[in-house]
Amino acid sequence: MSDLFWLSEAQMERLEPFFPRSRGRPRVDDRRVLSGVIFINRNGLRWRDAPAAYGPAKTLYNRWVRRSRLGVLARILTELAAEGRERDTLMIDATHLKAHRTASSLRGKKGGADGSSGAARAG
Repeated sequence: MSDLFWLSEAQMERLEPFFPRSRGRPRVDDRRVLSGVIFINRNGLRWRDAPAAYGPAKTLYNRWVRRSRLGVLARILTELAAEGRERDTLMIDATHLKAHRTASSLRGKKGGADGSSGAARAG
């Protein structure tokens, strides 16, 4: 799958100071995991649909949750945004709309196009 997203070495060097220090066992490769988290969020996928190249979905999810709770991701975004030209405005758009799979079949159901429920027709 050539459409996978990978952070460059330069990008990882820039982000490295934000990561908590490893205690005990060495962590799974930060580049692989963070690239996977970005891929999942960018494409609106479920964690379990993560490509195998990024490692186990549970690892991606756990790292996302832990880093979010520690405020690591917020600090990264704030710091990177502060390096931009305009410092008065910070905007992040994460708009994602998804219709339920049954949304297209509602027209012919109860309360259809004319708004009647069927009960009113009996009289």
